[in-house]
Amino acid sequence: MNENSDVHTEFFDTYTRALIDRDAAAIADHYAVPAQIEFPGQRIAVTDASQTEGFFAGAFGQYEGVTDIDATVEVVAATGHSIWTDVTWRYHGGATDERNMYQLVHTEHGWKIAVLTPLTLE
Repeated sequence: MNENSDVHTEFFDTYTRALIDRDAAAIADHYAVPAQIEFPGQRIAVTDASQTEGFFAGAFGQYEGVTDIDATVEVVAATGHSIWTDVTWRYHGGATDERNMYQLVHTEHGWKIAVLTPLTLE
């Protein structure tokens, strides 16, 4: 990963801040278009940034009491154009913790989430 050694840290620091701020536009800016969300039993093809923004704007209720988030980010694999990260989210304030695999891709607008897949929380 060489020149990209801090990309995942910087990326998820700003992503976490957007989550805490409940800033749907800033969250959506972290996603590539197109992108793929692989929920169990549901596959979502993201073809427009407004889909991501609308999804998060509608989901903020489940994070209502969250005042802080700890994100443990582990790089699983990396190339010059993609970084696969296993991220465990620990929410302080009532929301259920989560674990996701993210594929970040390098785009003309910086690093973006291209694929998100929920994982089993250990």
